[in-house]
Amino acid sequence: MIFSDFLDKKHFLKVCPTEPLMTRNQFASLYNKILAPSKTLCRRDFTSHGYSYGELFELAEGIRKILSKRGRERTLCLCTENKAVVAAAVLASLTGACRLILPYSFSAHALREMHEAAGFDAAIADHPEEMPAGIEIITPLPGRLEKICSGSPRNPDDPFLFLFTGGSTGKPKVWSKSPRNLLAEAFYLKEEFALGEKDLFLATVPPYHIYGLLFSVLIPFTAQARVLPDIYTFPQEIISAVNKHRASVLVSVPIHYRAMRVDNLSLPSLKIAFCSSGVLDRPDSLYFLKKTGLGVTEIYGSTETGGIASRCISENIASWQPFRIVSWKLTGSRLSVQSDFVSAEMEQDGAGYCLTGDEASADKNNRFILLGRADGIVKIAGKRVDMLDVQNKIRALPTVRNAVVVSLPTGKGRDSIIAALVACDLTEVHLKKLLAEVLEPYAVPRRIKIVSSIATTATGKTDRRLVEQLLAADNQ
Repeated sequence: MIFSDFLDKKHFLKVCPTEPLMTRNQFASLYNKILAPSKTLCRRDFTSHGYSYGELFELAEGIRKILSKRGRERTLCLCTENKAVVAAAVLASLTGACRLILPYSFSAHALREMHEAAGFDAAIADHPEEMPAGIEIITPLPGRLEKICSGSPRNPDDPFLFLFTGGSTGKPKVWSKSPRNLLAEAFYLKEEFALGEKDLFLATVPPYHIYGLLFSVLIPFTAQARVLPDIYTFPQEIISAVNKHRASVLVSVPIHYRAMRVDNLSLPSLKIAFCSSGVLDRPDSLYFLKKTGLGVTEIYGSTETGGIASRCISENIASWQPFRIVSWKLTGSRLSVQSDFVSAEMEQDGAGYCLTGDEASADKNNRFILLGRADGIVKIAGKRVDMLDVQNKIRALPTVRNAVVVSLPTGKGRDSIIAALVACDLTEVHLKKLLAEVLEPYAVPRRIKIVSSIATTATGKTDRRLVEQLLAADNQ
């Protein structure tokens, strides 16, 4: 076993607000086994009917060998949906061969933003034509298994992987992850939800986002399980693939659970269904429970905090149960957390707690209720959008005199859309065309109302409630 043979479960699950998840020596004992797979494991499939674990390690050695010839540690951008390649790149990075960047988008302007924010000099890319000029494109080729097995993992607290939030809505924020951050979380979730080598994972999310990376690559890897190589998005495609391959673990997002509200929803092979990247609408989760007999397990967290809590509709409880190895408290009305999963860039208070962007209230039995965002961030199609940055980008366009950006409910659970009231001389079509050049498609306001001016109060402030009423009425 890669991990579980070396775990002191009792200590691992201990809640300790001032100490690491495991002691340094215990983690090192476990971590040093990562690059030493057994012969039995090497013969087993990682991707179903695709790469074996042995071939995955050989591919990792191939990546390491290519990059080692460059004479220094490179920064490699993983612009690929290939789960085996992502896993191999992570393994190569753990040897010290490279640091990794996971993009929030494969678009050319998003890659330019990320290159400016964090820098990278090489990439594995499904669409190399979108890469900034001067980036070396790496084609992974297998190497010798024994070479990577003879290596030593990098320092477990050394940042080795970088992710972004903010995306097209302003300069992206960069968050680092250490091996301890990611592997401790992957292994905890594997144990918490009893995932093992007999499981087969099906994902509707790509492996280059933190949720997809954890649940379709790292957790299966720590469980020595199999993953289906494809990413399924259409409802009948998801249902058919689960039933054809007898998948036991479904990794998906709210929009796909909504799409699966179909008459033929039957998934007898599933033992657990995960959902993250947004709040699952209760009617959608109830429908899934009714048709499959399986409650959807929602995971709450963020890129920078890692996983924080979970809940399941079958429990009929709206509040969230924190993971056993996550400490939490309320700072005023804001949720603060402490765990080994948190990125080093998050500010800590004197007790080591990090302030999240969510407001919450305490519930019984050490649970909490989420009350909404404390900032201007909203989630659209599972992606975070900063409304203030969208507003600023609209105001920077030609002839725009003023603009106010708000989020409006769709009437479908907690889903929302971005809407904008804009004082300008442009048409709506022209305005959207200009915005498409500076924003990702999901960040472009779905509803735009052009006006000659935007009224303010006697104190010069925008009446946001009036703006929301105008934009809501515009669609009635």
